[in-house]
Amino acid sequence: MIDNKHYDLSELDRFSFGDEEFKKELIGIFTEQLPEFMGSLNLYLEKEEWENLAREAHTAKSSVLIFGMHNTGKKLKEIQTLAEIKNSTDIQQLLKEVISDLKEVLEHLKSL
Repeated sequence: MIDNKHYDLSELDRFSFGDEEFKKELIGIFTEQLPEFMGSLNLYLEKEEWENLAREAHTAKSSVLIFGMHNTGKKLKEIQTLAEIKNSTDIQQLLKEVISDLKEVLEHLKSL
């Protein structure tokens, strides 16, 4: 099990039932998704596309939870909820934190 303060791969171990090839494949897919999530979340906030922002936050939340990123998942859930009520003020700081978490995890996973 490899983990750091933002994620815990033991969640992925349980999800992949110990199949290392499947686990590597999921890590590859996830590392490809992260830049897309970050870009889309920022774009939707900038353009105030609330429905798209809520949907993307929900999708990203589902993905990060598989990687044991519970704190980031909570932030994404909060972004989703705030987007649904069009509260951009509180979303901005949360999104900065989420992007920081995702960038750190992306760099670490790429090094595996």
